Amino acid sequence: MSTLSQRKLAVITGASAGIGAVYADRLAARGYDLLLIARRRDRLQEVADRIVSAHGRNVELLVADLADEADLARVEQDLASRGDIELFVNNAGIARFAPIAKGSVADSVAQIALNVTALTRLTHAVLPGLVARDRGTIVNIASILSLHTLPHSAVYSATKAFVLAFSRGLQAEVAGTGVKVQSVHPPATATDIWELAGVPLESFDPEKVMVVDELVDAALAGLDHGETITWPSVADEGLWAGFEQARAAIVAASQTRKPAPRYVA
Repeated sequence: MSTLSQRKLAVITGASAGIGAVYADRLAARGYDLLLIARRRDRLQEVADRIVSAHGRNVELLVADLADEADLARVEQDLASRGDIELFVNNAGIARFAPIAKGSVADSVAQIALNVTALTRLTHAVLPGLVARDRGTIVNIASILSLHTLPHSAVYSATKAFVLAFSRGLQAEVAGTGVKVQSVHPPATATDIWELAGVPLESFDPEKVMVVDELVDAALAGLDHGETITWPSVADEGLWAGFEQARAAIVAASQTRKPAPRYVA
């Protein structure tokens, strides 16, 4: 058994399948003990059993629906009380694809509750302890749709754009400390999120769908390389550098009290 002073604890939300389950395996292989959070106890237990068998690490389970206020508050209290969290993966999320004019308000609210509200509140719970100890890492799982919106992804894309902006703000806050924040932006990835979103995975070109294991391995390699924003499937690093330059230029150009000439009669 690991002692509190010796162990590294990684906390993963949405850990019962897909990206979260692979993060659990990879982090256990790196020597982390785990606290796994998700709604489905049976699937969480399956993940835990595989990890204990393969890696011999300690695994705790916390069964909670992070879209439920009472469950979210319970998880917040648990995480805020811990002094041994070294790495926190904000992975839990859902997608519900539909045009706003035809979609369900409940689906939109559910996406915001999990993808934005839960992610923000759990970061509030974890970050002060990391800053106080001057070490640790937060990994926020966003999406390539943080930069792009489809006719049926207005809410989902907006929630992932929030994750990107939120992560950038956190990165600025912790600059100069021993705390790191990474946002990860997967492309379409072979998980069950698509079936739940109403978009069968079979409808995608298989050459454009990333394998979960390769996605997580790439994201962890990016973290090892010191990346703050990781695009696991984008080969040309210059594309992101160009985007950043254009963003910075727009912000700089906006810093004037005068309206742009095209708006002046």
